[in-house]
Amino acid sequence: MHHRKPDSIRPTPMMDLFLPISPYSSGFLAVEKPHEIYWEQSGNPDGQPVLFIHGGPGGGTSPVNRQYFDPNHYRIILFDQRGAGKSTPPVCLINNTTAHLVSDIEKLRQHLKIEKWHVFGGSWGSTLALSYAAKHAERIKSMVLRGIFLMEEAEIDWLLYGLNTIFPEPWEQFVSILPEKDHDNILEAYHDRLMNGDDKTKMEAAINWSLYESACSSLIPNYEIVTTDEQRARALAISTIEVHYFYNQLMTEETSLLNHIDKFRHIPTIIVQGRYDMICPIASAHELHTNWPEAEYIVVPDGGHSAMDPPIRSRLIEATETMKSIC
Repeated sequence: MHHRKPDSIRPTPMMDLFLPISPYSSGFLAVEKPHEIYWEQSGNPDGQPVLFIHGGPGGGTSPVNRQYFDPNHYRIILFDQRGAGKSTPPVCLINNTTAHLVSDIEKLRQHLKIEKWHVFGGSWGSTLALSYAAKHAERIKSMVLRGIFLMEEAEIDWLLYGLNTIFPEPWEQFVSILPEKDHDNILEAYHDRLMNGDDKTKMEAAINWSLYESACSSLIPNYEIVTTDEQRARALAISTIEVHYFYNQLMTEETSLLNHIDKFRHIPTIIVQGRYDMICPIASAHELHTNWPEAEYIVVPDGGHSAMDPPIRSRLIEATETMKSIC
């Protein structure tokens, strides 16, 4: 695969999402108790299998995730990770670790009788894709990775503190529910509220956490509101599961995904990174690229974190079109 210069000028018009489609099959896969994970398939049943890995942790999938792939070419597989989306029980942290999720991906592959598949993941989805590749590289045809996140302490510190330098207004709202003494220990304070608080305290923390992330995700700030029961449920899942993972599952220098690159170096991979990604700053993608120059590295000069930012979206669809040549 050829290499493009970072911040290269776009040679082609912007590409947009494929048309909405519905699943042709779906179900629940029992993994370790008490979890059952939701999965679905859409597109071409005889096409090239591609697995979409959602972000978060705890983000869950949505119908638009199917639209990054040509439905005539790809057999598109989505699943909700433990405790997220339609998987049951909701917001469950029992037996919920990175290793469990990697195991679930492999069980899903076996359940669907797929020999090898393409893998597509952004943000936490890139963490999980790389973790899966480190253990099951022989099952992957190609990878498309967006908004690289290595689940390391410096990245969490940036999210909780560094973002204050770019988004002071959302950050002030983010810490407004905490006593000032906890402003230097945000993760601990949110962990205590989400794990041990009453229902009202949990929901207040969940909504605050969710609004903070959404405000900082797009290149143009997106100040969402949380009003519906569905939005509240999603906010509770993503905040609780993220805090659980950030608190308990950080990668160390010894366990860093960068130590495992030789296991998946040979897999054709396209990395798409927004220059102005504030949630997963470019430093992690740059470090991954430095250690893995064989992967194609595309820096989008006018992109933020969100996969729905039009320039990021276009480059991701270009990537899935490029991967059609790998059978």
